[in-house]
Amino acid sequence: MQPLFSFAFATFVALFPIANPIGAIPIFYSLTARDTPRYRAKQARFTAINVVWVLAAFLVMGKFILSFFGISLGVLQIAGGLLISHTAWEMVTARQRLTGAESAEAIDKDDISFIPMAIPMLSGPGAIGVVIGLSERTDQWLSYLGCLVGIVLLGIALYLCLTLGESLVKVLGKNGLGALNRVLGFFILAIAVQFVADGTLAFIQEAAPSLLR
Repeated sequence: MQPLFSFAFATFVALFPIANPIGAIPIFYSLTARDTPRYRAKQARFTAINVVWVLAAFLVMGKFILSFFGISLGVLQIAGGLLISHTAWEMVTARQRLTGAESAEAIDKDDISFIPMAIPMLSGPGAIGVVIGLSERTDQWLSYLGCLVGIVLLGIALYLCLTLGESLVKVLGKNGLGALNRVLGFFILAIAVQFVADGTLAFIQEAAPSLLR
């Protein structure tokens, strides 16, 4: 049972800062400002469910995707790190995660739980890259199950953040929430740099035998 708990914990810890549900709270409430509290809670629930389905699908298909496109784990880590660093930099510099056009379109939509909340905000390329990387490291069914449990725990955390977010906004205010988001962005940027460093090291180790021939 140890692989189950260790992979569940590792998956949750790896995905939570990258999904960044705290940073998504102001956007979620601005997009659902005209909705009733009951409908807003429904949107939060379906957003969490969609995030779980998207990440679980890429977890299952991760090894196939890497082999189909001929992508090594090191290259995936480098690409994922660069994408995550872009998102983290936007958080640190307090840039919007959605463009003006995307926000305007989302406000007019009845259902925002899949686009833009689940994709691209909460389960975007960075989170998908992490999940595919985790799938490459799993070699037994308990490990897969642990990753799935971690993804489900992330979905529960997302739901709680989105449903309880209004209270958090009232306590911290927009400025406090923005400051917290920038602090999280700094740590996510550090995670991204670690991704690139690990990916570069893995790529060199993979390429070394062919270079020495």
